[in-house]
Amino acid sequence: MESLIGFTGLALLVLFYLRKYLLRKESPQTQAMPFSGELYQVGLACVAKRAHNGATSTVVVMPGFVENFLYFTEYYADPAIELILLTSADYHVPVTNPRLTQAKWATAPTAHAGSIAYDAQVLNLALTHLVTTPNVRVHGHSRGGAVTLEAARQQPALFEQIEVILEAPVLPQGQPYTPMPALVRWLLPFFLPFWQQQPINERNRKIWGPLDNPRKRELIMGVPFNPKRAAIMLANLKDMADWMPNTGTDIYQYVKRGAILVPGDDRVLQSAAMLASARQAENLQIIEIDGGSHFVLPDHPDSIPPLRPN
Repeated sequence: MESLIGFTGLALLVLFYLRKYLLRKESPQTQAMPFSGELYQVGLACVAKRAHNGATSTVVVMPGFVENFLYFTEYYADPAIELILLTSADYHVPVTNPRLTQAKWATAPTAHAGSIAYDAQVLNLALTHLVTTPNVRVHGHSRGGAVTLEAARQQPALFEQIEVILEAPVLPQGQPYTPMPALVRWLLPFFLPFWQQQPINERNRKIWGPLDNPRKRELIMGVPFNPKRAAIMLANLKDMADWMPNTGTDIYQYVKRGAILVPGDDRVLQSAAMLASARQAENLQIIEIDGGSHFVLPDHPDSIPPLRPN
């Protein structure tokens, strides 16, 4: 009996330290593109500003959980757009041989890394210091929608004239499509290597929606590698699980115009809860995409409102 107890204790100790190692182990970067512009280090996050000539509009994009900003670059490829792209805290920057600048304005956020509030502070720094046109859109996908709303709550004055596009967003009082039990979250570091071996598999196939778009498929293949470590993925998940039920719909008062895009067949977030929350946003248009997946931009690009002319 004593030997069994000793063996069990040793096994638990090994499991504990193995999990600790896996939480900190850095994932390889699998996606990067050549980039012409500036890259700014902001704490553990990064802000990229694409080079342009004579931009008449500015678009600031905030990707979702386990995504990178390549999700947006094809849609906003017009060189007349001043495109500012955010990388979440402790995620890989999807740029070939990145050279990051340490700007004086780029102070490290005070919020906890991995939280919606942290990335919202980065977003507000980008809006304050990098935008040079009067016509500004902030486009957030999934978790990026919550980051956009949180940024508006942090600094309402910045958003007085800004258009927001909240695409299949994490919203106040929203809900995940399938709740993740605490035990599953605890085991995430052990699951991650298997997910990286097969990013699209039988267990998650329905989440992605149509996969006939080669670019969309390519982006999804990189999803489990975008966060640098399992620890930051876990921090993101815990924070989203806390932010949704504990954030009231009064947060919508801080965004003055724009749209919420609600897909009808979202397998990441509950469409019904998303729609119920969106209806509390008096200043925003609701665009429902019948049968649409969580990934509106690649699947239904025509549903994104066009940029307002300057």
